[in-house]
Amino acid sequence: MARHAQPSARKSLSRRSKAVGGLALTTLVGTALWAWPASGDDHDSLADGRNGAPKTAAAPDTAGAPKAAAHTARDAAARRIPGLSDAVRKQIPANTRQVLVVTGKARDSYESQVILYTRAEGSDVWRPGRIWAAHNAARGWTDDHHYGDLRSPEGVYSLTDAGGRLPAPDGTKLPYDHNRNFVANGTGVEGEPLAGAFDYVIAINYNRVPGTSPLDQERPDGATKGGGVWLHMDHDGPTQGCVSLKPDAMRELLRTLDPGLHPVVVMGPAAR
Repeated sequence: MARHAQPSARKSLSRRSKAVGGLALTTLVGTALWAWPASGDDHDSLADGRNGAPKTAAAPDTAGAPKAAAHTARDAAARRIPGLSDAVRKQIPANTRQVLVVTGKARDSYESQVILYTRAEGSDVWRPGRIWAAHNAARGWTDDHHYGDLRSPEGVYSLTDAGGRLPAPDGTKLPYDHNRNFVANGTGVEGEPLAGAFDYVIAINYNRVPGTSPLDQERPDGATKGGGVWLHMDHDGPTQGCVSLKPDAMRELLRTLDPGLHPVVVMGPAAR
């Protein structure tokens, strides 16, 4: 969103998550994600079965071992969300079964893409959904977000609350504040109209109190760290700090994100 939002609904600024923890995701994408250690070798018995005579250990299968190791690495990688470093993966709570990954085109770019990954109960396999185009802040990303810097905060943040000027789509599971105060006034960073930008919003728990309306103004880390960072409707331009998606994507997210699955968003730029 742009610097148009009224004080009660300032939407695109910034904050550091208390619920999950804000991580500086400078290694968010492309950091040796596929170099997983191979499993331990299996060793033969030292008897060859003839008269019980000992035998020397067989020479390593130099042809089969690399293939087995590569297969193991591929299997492990296939179960993980691609593009995330080990450090980022460790920030995702163990009980989370929905991860919304927002990947910026570059550190200073306001273009990004969004994919929702889900896993079944008891499974460690993450399944990707559709890929959506999105916008982030006008100046890209930062791991030290401040009010007015026109950068989106990198990190791993929980998603617990939603709202909007329009009624919640049928099937919405997150707590939803239907409120006429979700209004974006003025124009965006590039002069584009903002009408309808807050028809649907999902609060990103950066510098906010989970379990409250997205309109809540409390900033646990102080006003200078920004706040009001949302997923909201796209207005065909960069935001002040939020992530904006087309209406169909917002409606699908509202119908899909389930507080019982402890959804989080992982957001930041692709590795350069």
